[in-house]
Amino acid sequence: MTRYEPAIDVDAVTAIDTHVHIEIDVDGHTSLPTDLSEAASRYFSTTGPRPDLDSVAAYYRERRMAAVVFTVDAETQLHHPPVDSAAIAQGAARNNDVLIPYGSVDPRRPDALQRIHRLLDESGVRGFKFHPTVQGFDPSDPQWYPLYAAIQDAGVPALFHTGQTGIGAGMPGGYGFRLALSNPMLLDGVAADFPDLQIIMAHPSVPWQDEALSVATHKHNTWIDLSGWSPKYFPATLVRAAGSYLRSRILFGSDFPLITPDRWIADVQKADLFTAEALPAIMKENAMRLLGLGR
Repeated sequence: MTRYEPAIDVDAVTAIDTHVHIEIDVDGHTSLPTDLSEAASRYFSTTGPRPDLDSVAAYYRERRMAAVVFTVDAETQLHHPPVDSAAIAQGAARNNDVLIPYGSVDPRRPDALQRIHRLLDESGVRGFKFHPTVQGFDPSDPQWYPLYAAIQDAGVPALFHTGQTGIGAGMPGGYGFRLALSNPMLLDGVAADFPDLQIIMAHPSVPWQDEALSVATHKHNTWIDLSGWSPKYFPATLVRAAGSYLRSRILFGSDFPLITPDRWIADVQKADLFTAEALPAIMKENAMRLLGLGR
């Protein structure tokens, strides 16, 4: 197995998309059960394809962008095997000019800590993705602290879904998912207890945007990515923070393939949301610093 090492020319790329899902593997296995995937497509009003990893790499290479890629391991909750994070890292290794792999480990697995160490040591993943609502866990519970400690010790970030989710939306009982598990305030204690762990709060955290901004203002080891929503729907408080007092910890993310970077950028330009001073930091410079992709 080839261990991932980045080879991204940061001067050549125009942006770093910090939130890209790999939803299908080379054998056609999908990251979500079919009914969940179809419901998500309806929620996001998209009928686009679910490209495999090499196709994702080609897509971003064509746009002169880099992308952070990952899946979500929620096998305990979904009773559905995930796309393999080690395989994602292997694919990123052969596309290391444009891709950066994160791992995903279901915290409820009895061997979760061992899996995290393997992905770090053997695959070279550069972060970890968690989705508390879909994985069915309260991220503030101290039983998960050994996982966070391992990630902190490795010096890589932890990305947490926050706010409502399109996964399960419109299905009976929302597929049993609990939105409250993705309240960003649940991450405040994690940020306090792990001050060297860089925590990314993914998405505009509707309906808890003020909570996310409060956490990010108080805990400087927290970041916000702007994925999962068309920018034309961003709350005004988030736009103001991204252009001013939180400008150094805001990250461009699309949520590809459900939202494409083309659509995200077009909507930002049409709405004229961010200043000329803020946009370079949001699009690339903050992610370079977070991910250690220096010049």
